[in-house]
Amino acid sequence: MSATLFPTHPDPIRHWRRLTPDRIALVDRVRGDRLTYAELDAGADRWAAALASLGVGPGDLVAVLASNRREQVELFFACGRLGAALVPLNWRLAPAELGPILADARPRVLLGDSRFRAAAEAAAPLPHSAVWLDLDADAPRLLGRAGAPPEDRAVGPDDPALVLYTSGSTGRPKGAVLPHRQLVWNAVATTTSWELGPTDVAPISTPLFHTGGWNVFATPLWHRGGTVVLLDAFDPAAFLDVMAEEGCTFALTVPTQLMMLLQAPSWGRPLPALRSFMSGGAPLPPALAERVRASGYRLREGYGLTECGPNCFASTDEASLRRPGSVGWPIAHLSMRLVTEDGREAEVGEPGELLLRGPQRFAGYLRDPARTAEALTPDGWLRTGDLARRDADGAFYICGRRKEMFISGGENVFPGEVEAALADCEGVLEVAVIGVPDALWGEVGRAFVVRRPGTTLTAADVVAHVRARLAAYKAPKSVVFVDAIPRLGSGKVDRPALATLTPPEA
Repeated sequence: MSATLFPTHPDPIRHWRRLTPDRIALVDRVRGDRLTYAELDAGADRWAAALASLGVGPGDLVAVLASNRREQVELFFACGRLGAALVPLNWRLAPAELGPILADARPRVLLGDSRFRAAAEAAAPLPHSAVWLDLDADAPRLLGRAGAPPEDRAVGPDDPALVLYTSGSTGRPKGAVLPHRQLVWNAVATTTSWELGPTDVAPISTPLFHTGGWNVFATPLWHRGGTVVLLDAFDPAAFLDVMAEEGCTFALTVPTQLMMLLQAPSWGRPLPALRSFMSGGAPLPPALAERVRASGYRLREGYGLTECGPNCFASTDEASLRRPGSVGWPIAHLSMRLVTEDGREAEVGEPGELLLRGPQRFAGYLRDPARTAEALTPDGWLRTGDLARRDADGAFYICGRRKEMFISGGENVFPGEVEAALADCEGVLEVAVIGVPDALWGEVGRAFVVRRPGTTLTAADVVAHVRARLAAYKAPKSVVFVDAIPRLGSGKVDRPALATLTPPEA
């Protein structure tokens, strides 16, 4: 995309502050804040001044370890005005997982909630003279003495706006660099194809360390002058209350959340403003979709990934009904290919790896040209590693993942990372982990373990060992003790064979 076609300051809050200063831009339900576009703009300016006083400037990274709160949003726009980028960190991670991410990101400043300070300090010494700023204790004083904000910096289309960390198949974290170009074009494509406008309101319960928290509805709605409602956590009853009270028109959920909502006493209540639920983050079971629709709500299924979009397809409520399991058609401005194992274009109905190309594609992985090259073809197509098929009308269906990764409750889990965490577990001789279907979480981990001779290792020991080292959602939910791990002729673990073994002991 030519820089000459890119706005010098791609900041929608500035735009809407001038046109509709009194319209509500952001609702922070936990803290009771309701910010107009003028107030959100002023908050971003205050943070820009505060960060500048700490030496933050073009090209710097500002990390934040915090829940969904208004300050994260203000910091995001403040960073853009300084030519810096925001790095939202996963507060669910163990300190041992946060340490390598902080070392890789090298933030100028690390801000966070008071409750996460101990985890940040336990992770590792802050690199490159970064300073910790407590959003609860330090921020008011810092903002009060910051002074006037500096003049907005011009940014280029490929200058970083966000860096979102996602684990690789080996467990080593990688920072996906989302440039301003990607966010702008994702907003344009999403609001165009999903018909979003200034009257739309969306609740955001997805954590802001996920692309879903920022880029499914939040940044597209701010692009159009809409309203975003921040929730700190997902509680089914509270979620439905918020949708009713705030007049939410679209709501992003993962299938696990939909299952929880179905159990809520108020499920089925009238939500007259709601246009549709959107399901993403994991495959949507058809039976679950039928139950949601039988309750009187509309529902669409989507697909996306941090590295592209993340909104890659568009559909309508009517088309979703006619094509169960379909994620719809390619979203505006995004090209797609399906490529078979032998490199040819897949025929209609034939699965192939989904390749994506367009201005919504990310800029690469932070300081990792090797893995960036692995993710992209020489002519710029993003290899998703996911298999899909296309029907005669061009609608797409996601078939599964070529990668070994599985998704549990909307969170990516990589077997290699869990296996590595068990490598030093006393009593474990060999271990392999796969994802297995689960009625609530979509998929959960199952560990297959070969005990060391003479040990009395239990399933509880295995799970506890992982929980002490990794986020709780990565721990296997079941353990099978076996005499040997099945392997292919190459020596690699035969994971399909593992899935056929005896049900777990625990």
